[in-house]
Amino acid sequence: MVKYRSHAFLNRFILTPLAYYIVRMFFLTVRIKSINEEILIHHLENGGKAVVALWHQRFFPLIGYAKKFRIYKPSAIISLSNDGELMTQVAVRLGVHPIRGSSSRGGIGALFAMVKDLAKNPLSIHSVDGPRGPKGVVKTGLIKIAQLSQAAIFPVYIAVDHAWIFNSWDHFLIPKPFSRVIIRFDHPILVPRKMDKGKFEDVRLEVEERLTRGHADGDRSLGWEYPL
Repeated sequence: MVKYRSHAFLNRFILTPLAYYIVRMFFLTVRIKSINEEILIHHLENGGKAVVALWHQRFFPLIGYAKKFRIYKPSAIISLSNDGELMTQVAVRLGVHPIRGSSSRGGIGALFAMVKDLAKNPLSIHSVDGPRGPKGVVKTGLIKIAQLSQAAIFPVYIAVDHAWIFNSWDHFLIPKPFSRVIIRFDHPILVPRKMDKGKFEDVRLEVEERLTRGHADGDRSLGWEYPL
């Protein structure tokens, strides 16, 4: 019990504030340009619900931009791991409502928790191939969330001109200081409430194809060859 309390104290009062301010300071050095964000804003301002869909590899650059949408109280699924606890506390400070779970641990509960959150708040953020892959494959959870909540899926493409690329399952990407980040919002994909298995797979493939094509175009425009 004492060990648990010490760990919780360390996370809450030392590691979380430190991580938060490091992230805030880091993004002061990064130039972020958004394209077509008005499509998402118009949708939300007119009473629509939205799930922002992106690759797990690219979600870190979005952190520096998420505060712009904090008025919509966005939610995001965060791992149940120990590292996820620290990410949860940082997410709260950034205005993101964390939902704990993943495809491997607490997945069904997290899915329905996100649907429940979308009944109250209009926006969620979902890394569609996380947390363990396979890389570049849209999992069915995204489509099920959109189907049950009747939220539109907004594919988002993130490109960086200079980045560190880690040797993880997804080649996780972090922009280097003073790099340029382009975040491009695509037109929404509407998901019918009732679908057979064939239509469900068609929607999943459309999201996957758009994310693949959109990131390939963005990366090539900045001198990278996709996939990274």
